[in-house]
Amino acid sequence: MEILHLGQDLLRQKSLPVEEVNDELRSTLNAMFDTMIESGGVGLAAPQVGILRRFFIVLADDEVRRVFINPQIVSTSQDMCDFEEGCLSIPNVYEKISRPAKITVQALNEQGKPFTLEAEGFLARIIQHEYDHLEGILYIDRGDQDFREKTIQQFERKAVRKAEKEAAKAARAARIAAKKAKKAGN
Repeated sequence: MEILHLGQDLLRQKSLPVEEVNDELRSTLNAMFDTMIESGGVGLAAPQVGILRRFFIVLADDEVRRVFINPQIVSTSQDMCDFEEGCLSIPNVYEKISRPAKITVQALNEQGKPFTLEAEGFLARIIQHEYDHLEGILYIDRGDQDFREKTIQQFERKAVRKAEKEAAKAARAARIAAKKAKKAGN
């Protein structure tokens, strides 16, 4: 699976509910776990892999694979906690973000069974981060606004450079193809 990066429109859209928990969804969840683990992440939301649906996965420091389908954060603590966050959709960029230290979330698991989870610490942070993805919110939106703007500009410049390189590569390939065609015509 390809992970979308900052600047790709789907990351800023609000996800739609999952209508049915089935084998196709479970297969997608397994592929997401593989992608997340290969990428060194601890959470991955459906929009990050181009699926505009309300589900995400988490693999926190307790090594338990958790699936959250149609999640709702039903309560948060008054106590806040600061922690440096990163994101697979904004690689190699980190910012200190303040979030509630404890949360309660309700969701469906990969079998479609409802559950309620009270989480704190790192697990609570990951769940909130991934839940934000379902709302079209990125962690940089919750931090320093100057940092946010610089990060967005940095990724816009990267996207332009990538597009320029791809255009140059396509033009080079077209020239080579034209030379081959001309040579074959002689």
